[in-house]
Amino acid sequence: MPSPRRSARSLGLTLALVSAFAFGGSGTAAKPLIEAGLSSQHVVWLRVAGAALVLLPLAWRHRSAVLQRPGVLIGFGLLAVAGVQACYFAAIARIPVGVALLIEYLGPPLLLGYVRFVQRKPISRGATIGAAVAVGGLACVVEVWNGLSFDALGVLFALGAAACQVGYFVLADAGRQGERPIDPIAVSAFGLLIGAVVLTVFTRPWEADWSLLAGQVTMNGHQLPALLPAAWMVLVATVLAYLTGVVSVQHLSPPVAGVVANLEAVVATVLAWVLLGEHLGLPQLTGGALVLAGAFAAQTSKPPAEPAAVPADLTAFAEATAVAETTAVAETTAVAVPAGPDQAPVDLGAQRPVKPNQSR
Repeated sequence: MPSPRRSARSLGLTLALVSAFAFGGSGTAAKPLIEAGLSSQHVVWLRVAGAALVLLPLAWRHRSAVLQRPGVLIGFGLLAVAGVQACYFAAIARIPVGVALLIEYLGPPLLLGYVRFVQRKPISRGATIGAAVAVGGLACVVEVWNGLSFDALGVLFALGAAACQVGYFVLADAGRQGERPIDPIAVSAFGLLIGAVVLTVFTRPWEADWSLLAGQVTMNGHQLPALLPAAWMVLVATVLAYLTGVVSVQHLSPPVAGVVANLEAVVATVLAWVLLGEHLGLPQLTGGALVLAGAFAAQTSKPPAEPAAVPADLTAFAEATAVAETTAVAETTAVAVPAGPDQAPVDLGAQRPVKPNQSR
């Protein structure tokens, strides 16, 4: 019979895979909308705002979380939702998409560094190797060597997206820590609400032509209602992706969940091949295999062993032994003073009664 810890780890792995696959479909769903005339910034706003609206009833149900852990909710909304999206789209405006994606997915190695040097927690060797292999595979998936151009500000934006991705995993894990843990559903719901508010300020959605959603879009030569990819992007690539992703972090360690998230790039490439007609080459296939291998190595690694707790019966035995030793020492320090022929020996370790009118 599997142990509770192993069952929780299996559940966390399953949810992390679902989240990676859901996130991976966002680009495929968004591209027909962008080609129809919506800007990438407005598509991102539609994605986040639509998901926030869907999760609004859950946010109201868990409204007590606002008073319990407001810092976690605000941080998740700013970093894990708004920060990742804003920094990534600012980066691809200056550097190639493949380069920006690779830099963003440096998040898992950065996460390992954060856990090791900031939180001062041990990192398993498997998670470290898995992160390195997965990032190397990701370089092949996005073909980083094609069209490489260096722009300092663009690279800084991409690194900002990577740092915000670290915040996603760290804050998702922080929600279950402390004396007042909060439901991961509350983290996702309020994070998307806060992210939607922040993105509204920067993207100005009132300037978009939303009538495009009532028409048709083209996907790989086929016409389909624009609402279909929009609904997929909101319900699957955002609502399902965030809910399963945050819960998975609370069952896995953040470094392992971060490495498994690299599968998003593989899923995005495969879906683009199948649904958009963007064919895969040998580098993508090789890179996808490396990402899968890295994720597998990370999730099968055992966490470092923690010091075993002392059982209660051994603690009680140690306390009793200490008391017995203290008593023995006290008895051995008692000194017997010889008395006269008609008197018994006097024990200086014992207290002698004092008679009235007798001097000490």
